Amino acid sequence: MVIHDLFSNQGLNATIQRIENLSPSSKAIWGKMTVDQMLAHCCVSYKMTYTDDYPTLGGFTKLMLKLFIKKAVVGPKPYPKNGRTAPDFIINDEKDFETEKEALLGYLQKTHQLGREHFEQKEYRSFGKLSSEEWNTLFSKHIDHHLTQFGV
Repeated sequence: MVIHDLFSNQGLNATIQRIENLSPSSKAIWGKMTVDQMLAHCCVSYKMTYTDDYPTLGGFTKLMLKLFIKKAVVGPKPYPKNGRTAPDFIINDEKDFETEKEALLGYLQKTHQLGREHFEQKEYRSFGKLSSEEWNTLFSKHIDHHLTQFGV
């Protein structure tokens, strides 16, 4: 597992290069998603961060996620292959590869431009306030998992 520092030029560029190595014909090594679905799936974390498309979670739900899921998402342990996916992250329909790729690249650029300080103690809808390191791990670990899934 590679957790790049998406706030640094080097980490951002390394991640972008891996995304650029994908093509519409890229096949998954494991799992059921197509490459266009995977790109759309990776955008969900950013949509949760930058849009109002997803409702704020209630106190009890947020507490349970913080207690039982947060460590797996923002901790150092890699995600398992074929692990369970939260319902908001499931992409069942066909997507346009170029549209989803450009969206993901745009979210990466926006995150980088906002910078580490912007994310320090910023609220995440599922886990509450996160450090900038936890934010970076949340974003980078997820992308790495799926880029590895597609062999790049």
